[in-house]
Amino acid sequence: MMLLDKINLDLKEAMKNKNKTKLETIRLIKTTLMNEKIKLMVDKLSEEQEIAVVAREVKQRKDSIIEYEKAERADLVEKEKVQLDILQTYLPKQLEEKEIIDLIEKIVVDSNFTSIKDMGKVMSTLSPLVKGRADMAKVSQLVKNYLNK
Repeated sequence: MMLLDKINLDLKEAMKNKNKTKLETIRLIKTTLMNEKIKLMVDKLSEEQEIAVVAREVKQRKDSIIEYEKAERADLVEKEKVQLDILQTYLPKQLEEKEIIDLIEKIVVDSNFTSIKDMGKVMSTLSPLVKGRADMAKVSQLVKNYLNK
Protein backbone atom coordinates (compact mmCIF):
# COMPACT_ATOMS: atom_id res chain seq x y z
CA MET A 1 0.00 0.00 0.00
CA MET A 2 1.39 3.38 -1.00
CA LEU A 3 1.82 5.99 1.69
CA LEU A 4 -0.80 8.29 0.16
CA ASP A 5 -3.36 5.45 0.22
CA LYS A 6 -2.65 4.87 3.92
CA ILE A 7 -3.00 8.60 4.57
CA ASN A 8 -6.36 8.68 2.77
CA LEU A 9 -7.64 5.73 4.83
CA ASP A 10 -6.48 7.37 8.05
CA LEU A 11 -8.12 10.62 6.96
CA LYS A 12 -11.48 8.88 6.58
CA GLU A 13 -11.03 7.16 9.94
CA ALA A 14 -10.16 10.46 11.66
CA MET A 15 -13.28 12.04 10.13
CA LYS A 16 -15.48 9.21 11.37
CA ASN A 17 -13.96 9.35 14.86
CA LYS A 18 -14.10 13.16 14.90
CA ASN A 19 -10.44 13.25 15.96
CA LYS A 20 -9.72 16.91 15.23
CA THR A 21 -5.96 16.90 15.85
CA LYS A 22 -5.34 13.78 13.79
CA LEU A 23 -7.59 15.08 11.03
CA GLU A 24 -5.76 18.40 10.96
CA THR A 25 -2.34 16.71 10.86
CA ILE A 26 -3.32 14.25 8.13
CA ARG A 27 -4.78 17.02 6.01
CA LEU A 28 -1.56 18.98 6.48
CA ILE A 29 0.66 16.10 5.33
CA LYS A 30 -1.66 15.30 2.43
CA THR A 31 -1.51 18.94 1.28
CA THR A 32 2.27 18.94 1.66
CA LEU A 33 2.51 15.80 -0.48
CA MET A 34 0.26 17.36 -3.14
CA ASN A 35 2.36 20.54 -3.14
CA GLU A 36 5.53 18.48 -3.57
CA LYS A 37 3.93 16.66 -6.49
CA ILE A 38 3.09 20.00 -8.14
CA LYS A 39 6.55 21.40 -7.40
CA LEU A 40 8.26 18.40 -9.01
CA MET A 41 5.74 18.39 -11.88
CA VAL A 42 5.02 14.67 -11.66
CA ASP A 43 1.80 12.67 -11.70
CA LYS A 44 2.75 10.53 -8.73
CA LEU A 45 5.48 10.75 -6.10
CA SER A 46 7.70 7.73 -5.56
CA GLU A 47 7.61 6.09 -2.15
CA GLU A 48 11.05 7.56 -1.37
CA GLN A 49 9.82 11.05 -2.23
CA GLU A 50 6.75 10.59 -0.03
CA ILE A 51 8.89 9.42 2.87
CA ALA A 52 11.27 12.36 2.35
CA VAL A 53 8.32 14.79 2.59
CA VAL A 54 7.04 13.16 5.79
CA ALA A 55 10.58 13.10 7.23
CA ARG A 56 10.90 16.82 6.49
CA GLU A 57 7.64 17.49 8.34
CA VAL A 58 8.83 15.37 11.29
CA LYS A 59 12.07 17.35 11.45
CA GLN A 60 10.09 20.59 11.33
CA ARG A 61 7.96 19.42 14.28
CA LYS A 62 11.05 18.49 16.29
CA ASP A 63 12.59 21.91 15.61
CA SER A 64 9.33 23.63 16.58
CA ILE A 65 9.17 21.68 19.84
CA ILE A 66 12.67 22.87 20.75
CA GLU A 67 11.81 26.49 19.96
CA TYR A 68 8.49 26.38 21.83
CA GLU A 69 10.23 24.85 24.87
CA LYS A 70 12.71 27.74 24.83
CA ALA A 71 9.79 30.17 24.72
CA GLU A 72 8.02 28.22 27.50
CA ARG A 73 4.91 27.61 25.39
CA ALA A 74 3.72 24.31 26.87
CA ASP A 75 0.43 24.43 24.94
CA LEU A 76 2.20 24.59 21.58
CA VAL A 77 4.80 22.02 22.64
CA GLU A 78 2.02 19.55 23.42
CA LYS A 79 0.27 20.20 20.09
CA GLU A 80 3.53 19.70 18.15
CA LYS A 81 4.29 16.48 20.06
CA VAL A 82 0.88 15.05 19.18
CA GLN A 83 1.39 15.98 15.52
CA LEU A 84 4.89 14.49 15.64
CA ASP A 85 3.53 11.18 16.95
CA ILE A 86 0.95 11.07 14.17
CA LEU A 87 3.50 11.90 11.45
CA GLN A 88 5.96 9.30 12.70
CA THR A 89 3.43 6.54 12.03
CA TYR A 90 3.96 7.20 8.30
CA LEU A 91 7.73 6.73 8.43
CA PRO A 92 9.46 3.35 8.16
CA LYS A 93 10.67 1.79 11.40
CA GLN A 94 13.66 3.77 12.61
CA LEU A 95 17.01 2.02 13.03
CA GLU A 96 18.36 1.54 16.53
CA GLU A 97 21.70 3.15 17.42
CA LYS A 98 23.30 -0.31 17.62
CA GLU A 99 22.16 -1.15 14.07
CA ILE A 100 23.61 2.11 12.74
CA ILE A 101 26.93 1.48 14.51
CA ASP A 102 27.04 -2.04 13.03
CA LEU A 103 26.55 -0.58 9.53
CA ILE A 104 29.26 2.02 10.15
CA GLU A 105 31.63 -0.67 11.39
CA LYS A 106 30.98 -2.86 8.36
CA ILE A 107 31.57 0.03 5.91
CA VAL A 108 34.74 1.18 7.68
CA VAL A 109 36.21 -2.34 7.84
CA ASP A 110 35.21 -3.33 4.27
CA SER A 111 36.56 -0.11 2.74
CA ASN A 112 39.56 0.21 5.07
CA PHE A 113 38.70 3.75 6.20
CA THR A 114 40.86 4.83 9.11
CA SER A 115 40.63 8.54 9.87
CA ILE A 116 38.16 11.37 10.23
CA LYS A 117 39.27 12.48 6.74
CA ASP A 118 37.30 9.51 5.41
CA MET A 119 34.05 10.70 7.00
CA GLY A 120 32.64 11.98 3.69
CA LYS A 121 33.30 8.63 2.03
CA VAL A 122 31.70 6.74 4.92
CA MET A 123 28.65 9.04 4.88
CA SER A 124 28.20 8.75 1.09
CA THR A 125 28.24 4.95 1.39
CA LEU A 126 26.04 4.91 4.48
CA SER A 127 23.42 7.49 3.44
CA PRO A 128 21.52 5.33 0.92
CA LEU A 129 21.37 2.50 3.47
CA VAL A 130 19.79 4.54 6.26
CA LYS A 131 17.93 7.31 4.40
CA GLY A 132 14.46 7.73 5.87
CA ARG A 133 15.19 5.18 8.59
CA ALA A 134 17.50 7.30 10.75
CA ASP A 135 18.14 10.93 11.61
CA MET A 136 21.13 11.90 9.46
CA ALA A 137 22.47 14.31 12.11
CA LYS A 138 22.59 11.42 14.57
CA VAL A 139 24.20 9.18 11.93
CA SER A 140 26.83 11.83 11.20
CA GLN A 141 27.65 12.12 14.91
CA LEU A 142 27.96 8.34 15.24
CA VAL A 143 30.31 8.19 12.23
CA LYS A 144 32.41 11.01 13.67
CA ASN A 145 32.62 9.27 17.06
CA TYR A 146 33.52 5.95 15.44
CA LEU A 147 36.29 7.43 13.27
CA ASN A 148 37.76 9.36 16.21
CA LYS A 149 38.32 6.17 18.23
